[in-house]
Amino acid sequence: MVTVHPPLCRSSEEDFAVSAPRRALVVIDVQQEYFQGPLTIQYPHRDESLARIVRVMDSAVDAGLPVITIQHEFPEGAPVFAPGTEGWQLHPEIERRAKAASKHVVKGFSSVFTVGDLTDWLRANEIDTLTLVGYMTNNCVLATAAAAEPLGFTVEVLSDATGAVHLANEVGKVSAQQVHETLMVLLHSNWAAVSDTETWTAAVSGQKSLEKSDLGTSAVQGEAAH
Repeated sequence: MVTVHPPLCRSSEEDFAVSAPRRALVVIDVQQEYFQGPLTIQYPHRDESLARIVRVMDSAVDAGLPVITIQHEFPEGAPVFAPGTEGWQLHPEIERRAKAASKHVVKGFSSVFTVGDLTDWLRANEIDTLTLVGYMTNNCVLATAAAAEPLGFTVEVLSDATGAVHLANEVGKVSAQQVHETLMVLLHSNWAAVSDTETWTAAVSGQKSLEKSDLGTSAVQGEAAH
């Protein structure tokens, strides 16, 4: 069930009402493909990130937040994410909880906004803040955070409830830890407030927004650090 938020009131509590985020938790592609084979999540370790994703989903339900589950799907016969294959399936811990989710979206591109009526659904339910967890940091999490900017949504990314893979191609190679940590800094500099599950849970309990940096501040601090 989707929580119906009360209308913003113009009273002595006006500042709190205006600033209180209207969150939805977006659980991106926590599928078996990321627990086996070449797409296995390497950092943070998949078992650790999965445990935190589950904890965040349970916390969201307890707080009355809408939970949206996302499932990636390629055409039948594709080497990964082919419908009906084992790798395409949601992880059992997520599948169990997805049955009670507010919405489920199947996508074929990186951003969660590329198919379906998700944007309209979020606006109809007065959601202004999206908390992103799931996989991968270096693809669907990054693409979704960037795509949310022109749509006017505030984004939060939980660094310990997401994960990356090792990458190598003609340009070079980077470890999953390098990928993940670099992208967390990048996201926090512009597209998202990056935090951990513990801090996020406290913010939800207090109906507080998470603090984020900005590109100018991050650039100045980066220059000073180097």
